[in-house]
Amino acid sequence: MRRNTAVVLGGSVAGLCAAGVLARHFDEVIVLERDRLPADAQHRRGVPQSKHPHFLLNSGRRAIGEIFPGFEEALIAAGGMHLMPSMDAAYCENDGWAPRKSGSMTMVYSSRVLIERILRDKVREVPAIEIREGVTVTGLRSTGGGTARGRVEGVEFRTADGDGHLPADLVVDALGRGSSVVDWLRADGWTAPPERTLDAKVTYTSRWYDLPPADRRPETWWWKHLVVTPAQDTGDHPAEHEFLSNIFPIEGDRVIVCMGSWGIEMPRKVEAFEAAADRVRAPLFGRAARACTPTSEVHLTRSTGNKWRRFDLLDVPPVGLVCIGDAICAFNPFYAQGMSSASRSALILDAMLRERDALDLAFFREFLARQKKSLDVPWMLAMARDQAYDFATGTEVVAAWRRRLAARLSWPIFNAINAASREDAYVEQTFAKVFNLDKSLKEMAKDPRFWFGIARYKLRQRLGRTVVPGGFDDRQEPPGTDFTGYTGAASTRTAQRGDDLVGA
Repeated sequence: MRRNTAVVLGGSVAGLCAAGVLARHFDEVIVLERDRLPADAQHRRGVPQSKHPHFLLNSGRRAIGEIFPGFEEALIAAGGMHLMPSMDAAYCENDGWAPRKSGSMTMVYSSRVLIERILRDKVREVPAIEIREGVTVTGLRSTGGGTARGRVEGVEFRTADGDGHLPADLVVDALGRGSSVVDWLRADGWTAPPERTLDAKVTYTSRWYDLPPADRRPETWWWKHLVVTPAQDTGDHPAEHEFLSNIFPIEGDRVIVCMGSWGIEMPRKVEAFEAAADRVRAPLFGRAARACTPTSEVHLTRSTGNKWRRFDLLDVPPVGLVCIGDAICAFNPFYAQGMSSASRSALILDAMLRERDALDLAFFREFLARQKKSLDVPWMLAMARDQAYDFATGTEVVAAWRRRLAARLSWPIFNAINAASREDAYVEQTFAKVFNLDKSLKEMAKDPRFWFGIARYKLRQRLGRTVVPGGFDDRQEPPGTDFTGYTGAASTRTAQRGDDLVGA
C-alpha cells in the first residue's frame, strides 16, 4: 500500500538507507540534513567519524546492495577495493605475524566519505526522495504523547529563511549519537526509553597518508592492510604496545593510519602521533607510516561508548516514529558494527511496510521487537570485550569476578579461534559469520562442532602436529608466503619466515 509522506532526520548512512526503503512505500520521502552535502567524497561537520577507518561488514554490504542495487559495483568503480583479509592483510597476533592463506571472508575497503558519496548518488536516482540541505530539525510534533492513541505527526525545523513545520505519516530518526529526539518526546508527554550503556573509555586517533608510488614501495609490502593487535602480557612495556593499530587502505592509493586503545590517553599532535607509531610493538608499523606522505592533521575521537535506547521496553512506544543507526543503538566503533546494523534495521522496516497496511501501535511494537533481535547480535559482541575493563562505566558493568573472567579468557579464546581457523574450515567460516553479524555469539557458543574444532586444534598443537605455521617474528617483515593448501609439518616456535618453509 502506498502512503503519503515520510520524513528522515539526517542524511548519513542510516538516513540514506532508510530513505531508500521508504521510497518503495511512500509517495514522498524527505530527508532533512543540517549540512550542505558535498558533491564528492569529502568530510563534513555532521560526520566527524569519517576521518577514521570504517569497515562495511558483509551483512551490511548485502543489506545496502539490497536497498540500492549496484552499490558495491559503484563503490569499487569509484576506487573501493574488494580484498580478502586473510590474504591481503598482514596481521600481527599475540605471538607474532599470522600466516597468509585463503579464507572465506572478503571485504570492500574504502573511506567513509566515499561510501556516503556513492549512497547519495544512488538516492538521487530515486524520484520519490528529496534531500533538503541546510535544515536543522528543532523538534517533533505529536498528539496524545504517552497514551495508546498518541502519535508523532511531523517535525519542526529551522532554515536560513526561518522556522517551519513538516507533517509526516512516518518520521525516521537517523540523527546519530547526539539525537535530541528522546528529549523532544519527553517534552511532548512521552516516557523516555530506558538506556543500556557501557563506556570502556576507548579513544582512537587517525591520520591520512598517501602511499609511496607503486615502484618505490619495498618488495616486502605484499600487504594492503596492516593490523597490530594489543600485547597480552602483563610485563613492562611501552603503553603503545597496548594499542590496536591499523594501516587501513582506502581509495586513491591512500591509507588511514589509526591507533586506538581502551583507557589510555592517545596522541593528538603530529609529533606525538609519529612517535607513538614508532613505539607500536611491531616495528614495521612505524616504518611503514613514515614511508608514506601525510595529508592531514591528527584526528582524535573519544565518543565511543556503547548506548542502546530501549524503545522496545516501553509499554507505549511512540507511534509514527522509528529510530535507526546510532540514534537507537551506538557501538564502540572498534567493532565496525554501526553501518551494517543501520542498514539491517532499514531492511526490517522495509519488510514491515510490505507486510502491514496500518501504521498503528501493533506495527511499531512488532518493528521494535524485530529490531531488538537484530541489534542483540552486535550488542552481545561489543559487551563480550568491553565488559572486561575495570574502568568501564555504565548500566552494563558486571561484577568484578565476571570482569576478571572476561579479561582472562577473551584474548586466549580469540587467539585459539584464529589459530584453529587456519586448519579447520568450519571454525573459520563460523567465526567469519559471527564477525559479519550473520550469526550470533550465542549461536557460536552453543555450537559443539565449532568448539570441537578448537579443542582438536589445541590437542594437535600440544602434540606438535599442527600443519600451518604461525607466530612469525614480529620484529621482522610479515612473510608473504601463501600457505593455502600447505601440508608440511612445521614448528611455530622455530619458524621465523614463511619463505624458509615453502617457496614464496
